[in-house]
Amino acid sequence: MHHALFHHGETLHLLPSGGLHWPARKLLCVSDLHLGKSERLARRGGALLPPYETQATLEKLDRDLEATKAEIVICLGDSFDDLAAVDGLENSARLWLARLMAGRDWTWITGNHDPGPIEIGGTHRAEVTLMPFTFRHIAMPDQKAEVSGHYHPKARLAGQSKPCFLADAARLILPAYGVYTGGLRAHDAALTALMAKDALAILTGPRVLAIPMPR
Repeated sequence: MHHALFHHGETLHLLPSGGLHWPARKLLCVSDLHLGKSERLARRGGALLPPYETQATLEKLDRDLEATKAEIVICLGDSFDDLAAVDGLENSARLWLARLMAGRDWTWITGNHDPGPIEIGGTHRAEVTLMPFTFRHIAMPDQKAEVSGHYHPKARLAGQSKPCFLADAARLILPAYGVYTGGLRAHDAALTALMAKDALAILTGPRVLAIPMPR
């Protein structure tokens, strides 16, 4: 199950997991994995979370890579909860990630949580352009064919809040892919200022559903 979005002449599949599959390019794009969040919170004396979020996120990613057979992967920033979180990954998680990366063209876009290169392989870029799209972490005003993340958008339907994609004619904003990530309501001013009035919110979950973006 996915939502097919015809965007700037290309067909994109918006997946129930919050990933973006571009079949013509054999590309999978995910945003805001926030790997190592529970370790980072514990390290900084914050609230304790069950230490399973990295495993659960890697399980999602593994399933999507297997289902899509993607050969190119773009992670849109905030892949790690901070730069030190890379060192805090358990060895099993590092090996799992290395297996997922093996044989694939893998790009880490820098985010505000992970602003520098990390010693974990792949290519590290501020942004990537694969015509017609530009992939970056944070949306920029007055851009066309832009794919970004950062905001962790969520929308409410029938009393239930779900992570969602936001799409209009100019841009596409991905939801956070990592588990245990919070979210920003789609009707927040930061998002309504970016998105056109006819923008859609595409809710993730077992049933991928497009609704008018709440305002």
